[in-house]
Amino acid sequence: MHAGPAVTEVVICADDYAMTPEISTGIIALAAQGHISATSAMTLSPHWPTWARQVSALQQHIDVGLHLDWTSDFALQQGFGQPLGQLMVRSLLRSLRKQEAIDQIQRQLDLFEQHAGTRPDHIDGHQHVHQFPVLRDALVEVLIRRYTPQNRPWLRVAHVACKPWEIKALVINAMGASALRALARRHGLAHSEHLTGVYDFMGDTQRYRQQLQDWLGHLPPATVLMCHPAQGVNPEAPFPHARIREQDVLSHPALDTLLQEQRVRIVRGSQLFAPPLTRTA
Repeated sequence: MHAGPAVTEVVICADDYAMTPEISTGIIALAAQGHISATSAMTLSPHWPTWARQVSALQQHIDVGLHLDWTSDFALQQGFGQPLGQLMVRSLLRSLRKQEAIDQIQRQLDLFEQHAGTRPDHIDGHQHVHQFPVLRDALVEVLIRRYTPQNRPWLRVAHVACKPWEIKALVINAMGASALRALARRHGLAHSEHLTGVYDFMGDTQRYRQQLQDWLGHLPPATVLMCHPAQGVNPEAPFPHARIREQDVLSHPALDTLLQEQRVRIVRGSQLFAPPLTRTA
């Protein structure tokens, strides 16, 4: 008797926890259903102290990580943030100061640990800033100094498996995916390999359902599928109506059937990603 097709494991990560109450409630509901396995928190949000109280309960079901932030309205209002385009240029020109980046990363980690009472399970970035030049070096330096090898968060590498004409995906990759992966390997940090779930936030619910089916049907090894759900519209969040569509699709019982058909299992990154062997040379 021949064995059936292998099961593919994937991390489904809901970004922007604590950005708004509607986003947080949506993420908590999906975690309870077992339809996501990670979320990333925005600790600069004024909502974070309130929603951080749920982290301990959430971690019974999913990984909860830090959504490192340099470009949101929260970061801009606090004086250090920059619009995405400006930050991209400054990071590429290496005009960002590494020590200032280190200080800000430490501050956001402090806010996570102060209010959640625990370290983050993983680190990723709002608009993938964690892998930009200068910021990625600062991040890895902080993680090595701050945590022991046994309790370091895993890193989300935003290397999008994309078609050549998907410009958004190509830009994400070009801003440092390979470099962050190389840094993680060099220093023995656990990390994902690929990212999926990238799209333009346009279309209707049926379009998102079809995209999700396509993503789940073409998963490279060690992939994180990111999503942006919410239980209700809040104009403070970017693309609020797309979030409603994502919540509807991800919360529907049909997702369980789809996962069975595609032979995909949702798992936590802390279980899936093992630290690589640290290079000695």
